[in-house]
Amino acid sequence: MMESRQAQAACPRRPGRIVLANHIDINYIDVNIIGFIIRYRVGSGTFHEIRIISMKTGTPAPVHTWLVMMKAMQAITRYALANFEKPGLGFSDFAVLEALLHKGPLPVNVIGPKVNLTPGSISVAVDRLVAKGLVSRAESSQDRRVRLVALTPRGKAVITPVFRAHAATMEKVFSSLSGDEMRQLEQQLKRVGKQAELLFDESVSKARTVKGSV
Repeated sequence: MMESRQAQAACPRRPGRIVLANHIDINYIDVNIIGFIIRYRVGSGTFHEIRIISMKTGTPAPVHTWLVMMKAMQAITRYALANFEKPGLGFSDFAVLEALLHKGPLPVNVIGPKVNLTPGSISVAVDRLVAKGLVSRAESSQDRRVRLVALTPRGKAVITPVFRAHAATMEKVFSSLSGDEMRQLEQQLKRVGKQAELLFDESVSKARTVKGSV
């Protein structure tokens, strides 16, 4: 029998499950501690029990990395949203205004992907900003089918100080990282994001293929 009493005490037990074929009872699983109780018997004899409690080492599980990333993003977003409350902007409002501030006038269908909004959502967001007098919407002189969205003088006056405050907020959030760490983090997040996009596109393509063959 192998057991670490200290590790067991440090980790609250969760309801176990038994895999009858192997008589494995997993009493609890924690991020850092894994506990197993293995029951076995020879022939029709009595059951014997082995308890194994070990500390996890090595590479973190991807699902745990995802959880850490999600919690970090939620905390950062909560802190950042405070900058938008005074001028009465929501996150999508800020995203659209920021894109127009740095990219200039853009077609509605170009803004959506840049700020991660669906065609329906970007139309609603632009309508809301037009109603507030923060953006204008007009036909392109080169293609009348294209509707260009641009900042109004009032919109520029609103987003400029808000973006400046947002940049200062992000400086505080990432102040514990060095320049090299920032570059590495950005590169790694881009790699993960591109991989996720590729996998998503592949899954959508397969789903369409299956649906078309039915």
